[in-house]
Amino acid sequence: MDSHRRVEFALQRNRQNIGRRYIEVFRCKREEYYTAVAQEVSSSKFSNSPRRAGPPSRSKPSADGSKDDHVVYTGILRMRGLPFSAEKEEIINFFKEFELTEDMVHLVVNPDGRPSGEAFVELRSAEDSKEGMKNQE
Repeated sequence: MDSHRRVEFALQRNRQNIGRRYIEVFRCKREEYYTAVAQEVSSSKFSNSPRRAGPPSRSKPSADGSKDDHVVYTGILRMRGLPFSAEKEEIINFFKEFELTEDMVHLVVNPDGRPSGEAFVELRSAEDSKEGMKNQE
């Protein structure tokens, strides 16, 4: 399956549940992913605790109220609404068709070390990312 279709397929998981929690899955812009990874790396240099990252900045609508559609999407999906107890294995099972590994799932924790209910999932290609979003719409 080409990468574009894989992304659209993965996006079809949007609004499905993990346990009793309603999960949102959507495309992640490069800026969001890089911001989260930079925060994760900088905070992990100072601690042996789980990697930490704050939520990435959200894009703002343009002057006409529309969102910026020309922004490049990555092969990364962002998940929101996860149970605070969610483990990487649960996310891997949620996207079982994509053969994810633990190093492809990044759980976000708050500065105090508690889970934020968000995660970033790396698909094998940008098209895989779009596929994942399609599964969520």
